[in-house]
Amino acid sequence: MLRLTPSQARRFHAHALGLDAPFSSVGEALAHLGYVQIDPINVCGRMHDLILRPRVEGYEEGALHVALAGDDPVGFEHYLPGAGILVAFGHEAWPYLVPHMRARRDRARGYARKLTPEEESLARRILAELRERGPLSSDEIDHDGRALTAWGTEARAVKTVLEKLFIHGRVGIASRRKFRRIYDLPERVIPAETLALPTASQEVSARWLAALRLRQRRLALVPKKELPLIEDIVEPVRIEGVASIFHCLKSDLHLVDRAQAVPPSASPRLLAPLDPLVYDRKVAARIWDFEYTWEVYTPAAKRVRGYYALPLLSGDALVGHVNPKADRKAGRLEVIGRKVARGHRAAPATKDLARFLGLH
Repeated sequence: MLRLTPSQARRFHAHALGLDAPFSSVGEALAHLGYVQIDPINVCGRMHDLILRPRVEGYEEGALHVALAGDDPVGFEHYLPGAGILVAFGHEAWPYLVPHMRARRDRARGYARKLTPEEESLARRILAELRERGPLSSDEIDHDGRALTAWGTEARAVKTVLEKLFIHGRVGIASRRKFRRIYDLPERVIPAETLALPTASQEVSARWLAALRLRQRRLALVPKKELPLIEDIVEPVRIEGVASIFHCLKSDLHLVDRAQAVPPSASPRLLAPLDPLVYDRKVAARIWDFEYTWEVYTPAAKRVRGYYALPLLSGDALVGHVNPKADRKAGRLEVIGRKVARGHRAAPATKDLARFLGLH
């Protein structure tokens, strides 16, 4: 068992998540983290850009989707099994996701269940148009029908069926146009050598998924039901003064000493609301002594920090939050609210975010 002081645990956690030295490319960051969460909300930059900004050298807004498109994409978009969130994966994830896609095709209940005969008829037409015309958005396929979305709202049937085909693995997202999905056939989105890989069994896929969650968090509270799946590749971690037992990857153990030798960044940094460092609220509270909730879906009257508050990392401490909002027309980044511990400044980090967004 690895034993760490709280300070050592924080240094290891930040270092293992790539916050001390930037990766050279989006592909390198994706390979290390396993996936990056994608979210369309754009208050002061989108979630995926805010996650990658402090981790990739010279990262620019929108660079993730540039790297996912083109002739040599570094990965693809799909939903994280069991979580319902859209993420960017590296290509190596494909054979492990296929069992989940196929299971969805035959599921009797739920939003992305087996297509009805009417939906399958429309799906065949959509696939034929993609085959003949190439990458298309839902708006570029003519059809007057309506259907319910996953949110329970009404939308064009083409859009809903395309979403289900995507979840089933029968189409892929080839690119984005003003963040709008552009779909194509899987064989034109995923490399042929990746599609040719043997499909993982349900058991192998479950082990991969459990390990993937730990790759994403690097220091985590592993659920008891998942621990037997990955017991041979993880190391238990005891943190002084904390009752919980954490786990890290055995392959990360060499980073423990390295993290202590590398001084934390002297400049304060604003992190994404769902950054891997703070994604698990229990981990953030017990390791970083930081109580934080992303309040986008919290009623306005109950919000404590604000609609899109960003955690502030200073050295090896999370010292508060800033709630910024980009006014693109005026070219300004406004600070709606903030709360920062005494002795720390948020202004340098806020100015750095403004420069990233091309704002004052």
